[in-house]
Amino acid sequence: MTDERLRPHPSDRLLGPAVLLDLPDLAGRLRAEAHPAKDGHRQAGLIHRGPLRLILFTFEPGARLPEHSAPGHVLIQCLRGALSVRAAGTRYRVGAGEALALEPNVAHDVEAVEKSEMLLTVCLA
Repeated sequence: MTDERLRPHPSDRLLGPAVLLDLPDLAGRLRAEAHPAKDGHRQAGLIHRGPLRLILFTFEPGARLPEHSAPGHVLIQCLRGALSVRAAGTRYRVGAGEALALEPNVAHDVEAVEKSEMLLTVCLA
């Protein structure tokens, strides 16, 4: 069975020594994709270089990412809307223009309080 991707792998896109990311445009294109959203959200890897990962998410109200952790430093940036993030035993409200930084291996979950967009940065340890 072939692994059918929705779009090229991040390591094959947005290449070059300098890449300008128009995040509102990328989020708009992600929301407009023809396939249905999974559990109320869509995601697309933007950058996958060495230890650095950038992933863009769009959420419908109430969409959730269940508890998980990452083996590197995590930065959750809310670009639009509002997110509720539980991490290290505390619930944080992260609004547009705000970010939450997590140490490696900190379990966290994310829920969209309203229609939202999030940029997730992971720097693998």
